[in-house]
Amino acid sequence: MLLPCVLLVAAFGYYPMVGILIAFQNYNPTQGFFHSKFVGLDNFRYMYEMPDTLQVLWNTVFIAFLKIVLGLIVPVTFAILLDLIRRKVFQRTVQTLIYIPHFLSWVILSGILIDILSPNEGIVNELLKRLGMEPVFFLANERVFPYLLVFSDVWKEFGYGTIIYLAAITAIDTSLYEAAVMDGANRFRQVLHVTLPGILPIVVLMATLSLGNVLNAGFEQVFNLYSPVVYKTGDILDTFVYRIGLQNSQYGVATAVGLFKSVVSFLFIATGYKLAAKFAGYRVF
Repeated sequence: MLLPCVLLVAAFGYYPMVGILIAFQNYNPTQGFFHSKFVGLDNFRYMYEMPDTLQVLWNTVFIAFLKIVLGLIVPVTFAILLDLIRRKVFQRTVQTLIYIPHFLSWVILSGILIDILSPNEGIVNELLKRLGMEPVFFLANERVFPYLLVFSDVWKEFGYGTIIYLAAITAIDTSLYEAAVMDGANRFRQVLHVTLPGILPIVVLMATLSLGNVLNAGFEQVFNLYSPVVYKTGDILDTFVYRIGLQNSQYGVATAVGLFKSVVSFLFIATGYKLAAKFAGYRVF
């Protein structure tokens, strides 16, 4: 029964890794992997000498780090607030509404955001005009664009995280809340001394596991929202690889950048699992 899964992983997970050879070649599609000229580490040297590499790396880490931080804080806060609602029908309705964006692709959500943030007819800028303020072209403002990516990603995904933390809250022993009430604790103190310590292992686990995504700032989201105007602050490693490899046909350099990202991500994932095992008792093996 395990054999089909092993074959699928081998075919789609390991066999494509032969393409890593391109990072060390002056790759020519007509010659293939095994006949293109071997250039050693020249592609990596070229990558480090490119003027945009450090800026793209910084953009990736900055955007991904903010997504990780807010991706923890917002769902935890919202899960606690939802848990305090005693009307279950209202609670489940809100839970369903915030969960819906998780199922929509960035192609759809990007179109919605472009319409909402349009400088001419967008709802946000219409509101700014009514308040006597100048309209803001959010998608063409390099200072605003990274934060737009972060907040739109949190808006899309925090509903999924909320469900995880709600499940953790429901697993807390109710006798702890009863003891807290007997000691005179109000709602706030119950959250502070019972709820938060009860879900802390899950929060630590999710935080440590998210370290592996510190170089994944979201290709689909950025690709559908960015433009050359915001390359300086909005370009990330994945879109950088796409432009170099597919648009400029510099396959060797693009593969070198992708391999660099994969190695660093692997180190972060290994560190994340180590921390998860130490602080949350979570182990894969």
